[in-house]
Amino acid sequence: MPLRDINDIERLKKINAALVSRVERSMDQQGNAFSLFQTAISLENRVRNRTEELHATLRRLEQSNIDLSAAKENAELANLSKTRFLAAASHDVLQPLNAAHLSVSALAEVQTSEEGKKLVRQVERSLETMEDLLRTLLDISKLDAGVVQPEIGDVSLETLFSSLRSDFQPEAEKKGLSLKFRPVNVVVRSDRTLLRRILQNILSNALRYTRSGGVLVGTRHRGDTIRIDVADTGCGIAEDQREAVFEEFHRGTSTLADGGLTGGLGLGLAIVRRMAAALGHPVTFSSRVGRGTIFHIDVPIGMAPAEPATAVADMDRPRGYGLFGTKVLLVENDADVLSAMTSLLERWQCLVRAATSTDDALDLLGDTDWVPDIIIADQHLDGGDLGTATIAEVRDYLGRPVPALIVTADGSELVAKAARAAGIELMRKPLKPAQLRALLAHLLA
Repeated sequence: MPLRDINDIERLKKINAALVSRVERSMDQQGNAFSLFQTAISLENRVRNRTEELHATLRRLEQSNIDLSAAKENAELANLSKTRFLAAASHDVLQPLNAAHLSVSALAEVQTSEEGKKLVRQVERSLETMEDLLRTLLDISKLDAGVVQPEIGDVSLETLFSSLRSDFQPEAEKKGLSLKFRPVNVVVRSDRTLLRRILQNILSNALRYTRSGGVLVGTRHRGDTIRIDVADTGCGIAEDQREAVFEEFHRGTSTLADGGLTGGLGLGLAIVRRMAAALGHPVTFSSRVGRGTIFHIDVPIGMAPAEPATAVADMDRPRGYGLFGTKVLLVENDADVLSAMTSLLERWQCLVRAATSTDDALDLLGDTDWVPDIIIADQHLDGGDLGTATIAEVRDYLGRPVPALIVTADGSELVAKAARAAGIELMRKPLKPAQLRALLAHLLA
């Protein structure tokens, strides 16, 4: 074969090899592209499936959140309804307890045997424990329900201290403890009732947890605030209990230690924290186990000048209990309370005329031949009558400012303001008969 033909054949083979290589590369590229296409489709399907699963999960989560929100709202509404019910029902809750207190006191008057007196004292202690528990639970419910709105005004600390001294001095003397209030001529900005309850609870705790020594109440100026200190020589509070003491139903570990200390309900400091928060008064304490505790309440200084303190304590130490022959107009719509109160007053040798409404009270006066020496009235009477209005009408009918006392389970500041404006004394149910007797003697003195 000629050389030329051989060269042409070789050239054609190279060309053919190059074409075959190009075709193979093209086919490989197409294969790779197809493989990538298939992979993309597979990934897209997987993404779509995962997206659908995620949407389904989000829908389930959203529904769960809706269900949880509804359940939370229902629980909050139920709790609010409970607290509002307790707050509104306080009058009806305390009425039978008041009747029991009065009946037991009347019963104590007729006991002659030691066994009978012992049983009466046991019932009285049980009633007092029940009263403390109910009052505190009702206070907590009112604060949680938002029905307690502080009435901020100028409060004389000396007057407040004098009142607290007369309340707690008998208890301190009974336990052989000293109770001292340092004189203070200062006015603070607070709600008189709530601040008094805060100090009451702290003092009650201090006396309960103190076996020897005593309790001292004083004040210190700190810029624009007055710091009220309540110091005791009690068992103290351990470091790990500093937050727990403000929790509901928490009781100190030393409450029932030797020495016959009686246990509290574990609610005193819980209500202190709530009331202090409502007033914006910081409450702190320092304590050493076995040495005692000092509680601090910071209260803004008042704007009014301090007035000379009145002898509030004299109310609890009247000049004798001369109630013999005292004419009492009693206005009360609860049958049990009316019966118990009448029985108690008659045991004190009072002459009682009882009514359930304003019209009944005026009918009892007749032509004014029988003029009461004092009027005792519940605030909420039959027919929607109010005790303050009944007293005003009786005074107007008689043409004289007869001493008067409102006895009510309504703890609202509205009632207190109405009584103060009319010059009427106020006592809360359940009554302590000894305090009632002392106040009556004071009003008649």
